[in-house]
Formats: sequence, structure tokens, C-alpha cells
Amino acid sequence: MLVTRREFLLQTGQACLGYALGAAAFAAGVARFGLINAFAQGTDYRALVCVFLAGGNDGNNMVVPTSTTEYTAYANVRSASGLAIARDALLPIAPPSIASEFGLHPNLLDMKQLWDGQRLAVVSNVGPLVYPLTRQQYQAGADRPYQLFSHSDQIAQWQSAIADRVSPTGWGGRTADTFAPHPSGFPMITAISGGLFTRGVETSPLSIAPAPTALNQVLVLNGFGTAADELARRNSMTVLRTLDAEKVLVGATSRTTQQALDIGQILSTDVTLSTVFPATTLGNQLRQIAKVIKFNSTSPALHLNRQIFFCQLGGFDTHQNQVGTQAGLLTQLSQAVKAFYDATLELGVANQVTTFTLSDFGRTFQPAGSGAAAGSDHAWGNHHFVVGGAVRGGDFYGEVGPGGTVFPVLQLSGPSDTDNRGRWIPTASVEQYAATLASWYGVAATDLPLVFPNVGRFPSTNLGFMA
Repeated sequence: MLVTRREFLLQTGQACLGYALGAAAFAAGVARFGLINAFAQGTDYRALVCVFLAGGNDGNNMVVPTSTTEYTAYANVRSASGLAIARDALLPIAPPSIASEFGLHPNLLDMKQLWDGQRLAVVSNVGPLVYPLTRQQYQAGADRPYQLFSHSDQIAQWQSAIADRVSPTGWGGRTADTFAPHPSGFPMITAISGGLFTRGVETSPLSIAPAPTALNQVLVLNGFGTAADELARRNSMTVLRTLDAEKVLVGATSRTTQQALDIGQILSTDVTLSTVFPATTLGNQLRQIAKVIKFNSTSPALHLNRQIFFCQLGGFDTHQNQVGTQAGLLTQLSQAVKAFYDATLELGVANQVTTFTLSDFGRTFQPAGSGAAAGSDHAWGNHHFVVGGAVRGGDFYGEVGPGGTVFPVLQLSGPSDTDNRGRWIPTASVEQYAATLASWYGVAATDLPLVFPNVGRFPSTNLGFMA
């Protein structure tokens, strides 16, 4: 059967399994219309690891106030439906910046260890914002994120850190754009799961399979071995990629294919870890990320000074059956993140790697349904975890809200609520949360507006949870 040149290029591109440098049109656009200047890489190693909790994690049951007045307010709303967690089951924590006691979800045992070791911080009531917003302003019709409470739109706003318009790029990708690419061509960003977060103007991610896939098997070009017909196929592919290179899309495709081949050669060996990871969805993703970090530190061809990673755990859209579903997911999150932190200790980079969570949105304080089927609906502001040796752990961070602390007022129709269902209006914006991480990563203060175009609308660019 005759194969056209277009089909051949498509097939060879697909053979580069797992490699995602973005669509050729986007790559071509970058070549012609680069919007952000690339600067030198930092001189010391740092990495950001994003764990996206897909579906919208219920922060109201992840971090719960346990002092008598606040817990009573929580229980009065959630107990009748069966959604409240018993106070004596919660794992006690005492953030020094808030004169009150709290508890972590009982399935966050490993996270509690990180908190006790001051390696975990809670960023409270954070979410997409166009401008700082009060309940009165919200109800008067002030600017708020587009398509508020929509999964796809809120995911995009968390991952782009732009809430007033649709963005083709994510803040992880734009952060990477501010650094010069590595001479090897190995991408700064590695994605174990896809997402807008990883897309920059000049940066595209390497997409690889999770563990237990070996690193030297994540980017294999099948059918191009040492046999005579395979060598002939390779030569033909090489010649074809020299033709019409002046055409924008063709040239971009050829460069993408060559970069895949180059990276496949770099990833020619696997590495091992002593740290034991849980054999779960998130455990396998974070194990692969730890292996890439080790490979980078031991490979003569690499030694990237900056790396960004993206992985994802789904199932948090708990309109019903929330109690059991969230418990299982938080167990997986807690065990996997703790194992990953332990792996950074093993590799000697605990102070140079920061792991953080994102999610679609929080969930309504008011339950949906009752009994075993009880759940919660789409909301807005949420609590997130940041883990690492450089984290100022053991405390809550954010912007002070109407209750006088960074924690929202747990009251239906109260000063933190958009309406009467307990959809907390964020007091800290995604831009502030992300800019704090990007600043630690090494993005210069003068470049923060390039990465976060709306960050100047908020009172600060640093929430203080990074050393």
C-alpha cells in the first residue's frame, strides 16, 4: 500500500510515544511570534510539582475547625445529612497564626506527619478572582471569573491564573518561558497527565507514562531498529524531514520529531529509588516524577537547574457518596505525597522541590442529599496544601477575610458566602498563590506580570508560605 508523505510524517510522529510538544501550529506560532523573553536558567536546582485534584475537592471536610463555637457551626450544617466528620476523629493541628484549633481529615495521617515536621502549609480560601471581592460587591454584580462554578472554566482559571478571559497558556508553562531552554532540548516541564498548566508561549511539555513504566521505555520509536528495512525507513524519514522545511507547519513538525528523537536518546537508561511508593494512581505518577528528578541529577547530558511537573488524581466531583469517596482519595493523596517527600530526602533535594495542590474549586458547605448518598455541589474558594523543605510549614496562609483570619466564616448566607449555600468567596487569588511559588522558583519580580498579567490587582504577590 502506498503511503503519502503526510501519512508517513504522521505515523513517525505517533511512534514517538508519549512525547507531546504541542500542536505543530502552536510550535510554529512560537517560532514566529515569541512573546516572552527567555533568560538564563537559575544556578541552583529547584522544582515545582503540581498535583491537580480533578473534580473539585471538598476543602470543608479536609480542614475543619475544632474549637467549640466553630465546630458547632460546622456540625449544625453538615451533621443531619451525614456529611460532618466527628470532632474526635479529626487529626488535631494548631496553626500559630490563628488563635483557634483545627483538624485534618482523618485519612490524612501522612500529611499530619508532614505538618508536625513543619513541612506542610495550608493556603486557605484561595481561588480565581478578577479583583478582590466582598459578598456585598459580588451580590451587586461586581466583576467575577467567567462561567463561575463550571468545571472546565474553573480548571482553566486555576491552571492559567487568568480569571477574566480564556487563556491558551498555563502559568506553569509561562513560568518556564522566563528561563532559557536547556542546550540538550530536554523540556523544563514534564507532564504525567495532560493539562493547560503545562503550556507556555515558548514552552511545551514532555508527556510520559507513569511508573512502573521504565524511563527508557517512555519514548520509544518503534520500527526503526538495525535491520536493513528499518535502517532504510529511518533514512527515508530523515530525508523527508529536510523537504519543505521553509513551510511553517512542516518545519515545526520536523523540529518536533527531531526533538523527540533526541530526547529518546537521552532517556536511554532507567533509574531506581529506595523509597517505597504506594502502587496507586497518584503514587505511580509521583514515583515517575521522582525518577525523572534523579535521572536529571545523574545524567551527564542533563542537569537542568529548573524543572516543573504536573500530575493528576481524579474522582473529587462528589455530588453524592462523598464520605467514602473522598476518604479513599485523601488516603491516596496523603500516602503518595509523603512518599514523594521521602524520595526527595533520599535524593538530597528536599529543600529544592516543592509540591502543591490545585483543584477545580471548593464545594458547597451545604450538603447535597443525605445518608450514604450525601455529597456537595460546585463552589469556589478552597484550601490547598504546599509541601517541601523550603515551605514554612505548620501554619495557615492567605489573605485575611471578613472573619478576621485567612479562614472563611463557616456560615450560610454569612460574610464569606456568595449566596446561601456556602460558596466561599476567595480572599486570596490564584495569582497570589501561584506567584508565591513562582517567586521561590526563581521568577524575577519584574517578570511576574509577564507570567501573571492580573497579579497587580491584588494587595501582594507573596503569601509568605515559602522560605
